[in-house]
Amino acid sequence: MVQLRKVDAGNVWEILALHVADAQKHFVAPNDRSIIEAYLALTSGGHAFPFGIYDGDTPVGFLMIGYDVDDTWQDAPAIAYGTYNIWRLMIDSSYQHRGYGRQALQLALDFIRTYPCGTSSCVWLSYEPENAHARALYHSFGFRETGEKDGDEIIAAMAL
Repeated sequence: MVQLRKVDAGNVWEILALHVADAQKHFVAPNDRSIIEAYLALTSGGHAFPFGIYDGDTPVGFLMIGYDVDDTWQDAPAIAYGTYNIWRLMIDSSYQHRGYGRQALQLALDFIRTYPCGTSSCVWLSYEPENAHARALYHSFGFRETGEKDGDEIIAAMAL
């Protein structure tokens, strides 16, 4: 059964050992960077929820959810204020094409709908324009492009 587990001292090293394929490295930041960004957000008044994606006791990926903006985020897109976002989603190269990304995204949305930081009208995410696989996954859940960008990445949002 696929589940999300909070990244903590007991599992951080196995999460850091997960990696996407070389051809995908420009689509998603490595997990060490993500965990550092979560720490910086949390210590700067922000909200970050880093999770390991597990199939039983096997770590298969990493997911991070954010809320609002913090003092470290420069040039945040307008949609980021007062909303949740799927900050990171990665499945280890050894576990791809097994439905883990879809299951993890559903679990992320279920978590967000508990409104751990307060209510929000939408959830958003961003992806590289050439990442057609991610775009198709996000569209299948109802995410639609907003016309905004986060850096070079396309922003898509879904009403909650």
